[in-house]
Amino acid sequence: MNTRRSLRPWLPAFVIATAALGVEWGRALSDRNPSSFGMPVLIGGVLLCLVAAGSNAGALGFHRRELVPRLLSGAALGAILLLPTAARSAGGPPIWASPEAPIAFMIAFGEEVAFRGALFNALSAAGGAVPAIVGSSLVFTAAHVLSHPPAFLVPVAATGLLLGTWRWMFNDLVAPVVGHCIADLCL
Repeated sequence: MNTRRSLRPWLPAFVIATAALGVEWGRALSDRNPSSFGMPVLIGGVLLCLVAAGSNAGALGFHRRELVPRLLSGAALGAILLLPTAARSAGGPPIWASPEAPIAFMIAFGEEVAFRGALFNALSAAGGAVPAIVGSSLVFTAAHVLSHPPAFLVPVAATGLLLGTWRWMFNDLVAPVVGHCIADLCL
């Protein structure tokens, strides 16, 4: 068996995962500067979207069919995702009530495009549903290591598994984007 040939289908997933982790870790380290006011997060969200550059919107799960039910499903996913956010919440006002709301939206959107969009597709093409769901969830969790306390990584992993399973079952990225944005905006 030619090892080079057997690894070739995994190369796009490796490149996407490395790029997404680099963006997330760079964002987390840059955001520690108090004078940055969320610019690393905003830029990170944009860069995460660029990880999926060249991908077909339909293949990423962005298609127009049944948009209203998918948006409503996203709201339901958001409600479910609010449960683990309690592990991180400091009890202050939610982000949606602050000037940081667009920044929180952008990073949630970018993470979904990168992890459940581009990375999920690459892993699915290389190995199928299980590697796509588990692999995208593991990389998503690893991306949060520098920006979240250790106790929050278990809910992050569970979120990744839930949204990855949704992505696989419904070939939909709209609901995960909506759900992730709702959860992040309500922190």
